[in-house]
Amino acid sequence: IFPANAGNKEITWMMLEAGAETDVVNSVGRTAAQMAAFVGQHDCVTVINNFFPRERLDYYTKPQGLDKEPKLPVKLAGPLHKIITTTNMHPVKIVLLVKENPLLAEVEALQKCYRVLDLICEKCMKQKDMNEVLAMKMHYISCIFQKCITFLKEREDKLDGFIKSLLKGRDKDGFPVYQEKLIRESIRKFPYCEATLLQQLVRSIAPVEI
Repeated sequence: IFPANAGNKEITWMMLEAGAETDVVNSVGRTAAQMAAFVGQHDCVTVINNFFPRERLDYYTKPQGLDKEPKLPVKLAGPLHKIITTTNMHPVKIVLLVKENPLLAEVEALQKCYRVLDLICEKCMKQKDMNEVLAMKMHYISCIFQKCITFLKEREDKLDGFIKSLLKGRDKDGFPVYQEKLIRESIRKFPYCEATLLQQLVRSIAPVEI
């Protein structure tokens, strides 16, 4: 908790990688993220909320139960983990991270990845200490991966075409309509309607017309 309260992002990240638990509470019942938010260290809150241990992803690289094959090929774990832990959630940034890795920028690879993200999302919502922020993030990245698949299958310019669509502004004012609709669609498709975070997002965007 102390590095987070002091605003030291690097040490906070190092402690998380070393195995520090994010859901442990102090004597007044507050987690590290809650204490950091209380004292205004929002960069550290972002680091904590975006942290996802590599071991939790590696779980899917091994066959589970009656499965003969793992849900996620080992070669995809590293590139996917890099995207999962990024703090820049702009859709163009995520698509660029996909595009820069040839292993990831294929239909079959993205299909395996988004299915694993959906499983992680489900686990985040159903575990004892529910993590709505991480669940929403996994769902959001999954939606972008699925849209990447559509462009890879249907467009000659493939992911470049996706990036252009996201960046293209409306003629009259430059507003990126496609990007806005993609983000709204991902929120609308979030499968856990009872989530407090989802309800907050809906209340925020519902009054705003495109």
